[in-house]
Amino acid sequence: MFLTHFHGDHTLGLPPFVLHRIFVDKPRLLTFVGPEGIEERLQSLFEVSWGIDWKPVMLPRFKVKYVTARPRGQVAGFQYQTIKLDHGTAGANGYRIQFGDKVLAYSGDTEPTAPLDRLVDGADVAIVEATGPGDVFSHMSWEAATALRKRHPGTRFVFNHLYSGTVGGAAKDFQVLEI
Repeated sequence: MFLTHFHGDHTLGLPPFVLHRIFVDKPRLLTFVGPEGIEERLQSLFEVSWGIDWKPVMLPRFKVKYVTARPRGQVAGFQYQTIKLDHGTAGANGYRIQFGDKVLAYSGDTEPTAPLDRLVDGADVAIVEATGPGDVFSHMSWEAATALRKRHPGTRFVFNHLYSGTVGGAAKDFQVLEI
């Protein structure tokens, strides 16, 4: 699982997901790849979620590996590249993940700046945010997302992180994509 940054709207859904993994999907290892401090941040989140039961009761049942994203790396048999994107004070990681001969670009939250163009350039599929219309501080607007898609006509775009209305190419709940 690739994490772009540690804002609550990108991490607070992890505790119920982990709970499911512990009780239902227990035998499989889950690898989290993310910014510097990923293990400490997520362990703190899980400790807040389960209190004193996290370490002695839950953690022994949870097969997990934490990987600090490098500029280039491999995880679970997949090659990836990390591109630092502009978002808030600390920024966010964008990832280019290689699936055979296909490349998936994933931005998480970002402003429409040059590193985002580098992230999606030549990708087969790009999952990027399109928060809403007009000025969407520290995020990408529908207008900027549409312009990005026009600059990269060979890339299939899927827009997520919509907080208001919709835009063409927006992801649907429970949508399955084939790359």
